[in-house]
Amino acid sequence: MSGQALLRLDGVRVGYPAPGGVKVVVDGLSLALEAGGIGCLLGSSGCGKTTVLRAIAGFEPLLAGRLELEGQLIADAHGGLPTEQRRVGMMFQDYALFPHLDVAANVAFGLQRRPRAQRDARVRELLELVGLGGSAGAFPHELSGGQQQRVALARALAPEPALLLLDEPFSNLDIDTRQRLAGELRTLLKATGTTVLMVTHDQAEAFAMADRIGVMERGRILQWDAAVALYRRPADRFVADFIGRGSLVPAAALGLAGGGEVLLRPESLSCDAGGAIRGQLVSVGFRGPHHVGSVRLAGGELVEVDLCDEHAARLGAEIGLRLVGEPLVVPGAGRTQ
Repeated sequence: MSGQALLRLDGVRVGYPAPGGVKVVVDGLSLALEAGGIGCLLGSSGCGKTTVLRAIAGFEPLLAGRLELEGQLIADAHGGLPTEQRRVGMMFQDYALFPHLDVAANVAFGLQRRPRAQRDARVRELLELVGLGGSAGAFPHELSGGQQQRVALARALAPEPALLLLDEPFSNLDIDTRQRLAGELRTLLKATGTTVLMVTHDQAEAFAMADRIGVMERGRILQWDAAVALYRRPADRFVADFIGRGSLVPAAALGLAGGGEVLLRPESLSCDAGGAIRGQLVSVGFRGPHHVGSVRLAGGELVEVDLCDEHAARLGAEIGLRLVGEPLVVPGAGRTQ
């Protein structure tokens, strides 16, 4: 991606009143998201990711920093534009559909100021776009979870917002439906050219949906990058631990020079009877289509390894390992807590 930033957050700080002062939830957060891009804030519950969305939407004031959308200042520590003037759409975690309105009326809800003919045409266009052209007269309770999500998306897109915010968009769906809809939703949003910022705690959703992902901890973004960079080149020890499967081990445990820690993914090691790295296979599990084992190295470190069936049967035995290709990633000199 190499366009101009449509959304820019610079040093954003958000907090809530608390006994004795203010509890800061988002602290010094900065990011830039290009027009047509899909960004994602990824982190555990309580890291501040949803608070960022609420601040962008105008539901929370800023204690410090600034928010810009389409080159316009929409909020800083002195105040901000009202929510309805920000051209920001939001799809809520529970979809918040009106149960007493049919699908068409739900989608048309934010278009009341448009002439009737324009409003009806926009609703028809969006329902066709999300694959619900034949469901205009249905009510929310008559739809599946995936269909309700599509209605909520159509309603959020109806007023043509400059930015769409998605709060845990797949949390109410079963795991199979999530995986299918993540790819479909990305394709749909890319087709419309919509700029999106979403939040999730699920790495698979983030990787399936986003062009840029910000790993968050304690109200800060530790790395804002493409999925492949987060996986292969984590800039921080927390990111290395948080993203994907893997283990941080001392370089010396692998016979490598240097005094730092090295990130090993399961695919970084291969079983080899003559391998220089030796360890004891302490556990084995089948994850399909192969087995995964935990190997305790001589220094006590545990590493995860993809195993063939032959080695999976050797629980408790010493096995040899070798490094595969250039799989090692040395995290930057970040925090160690």
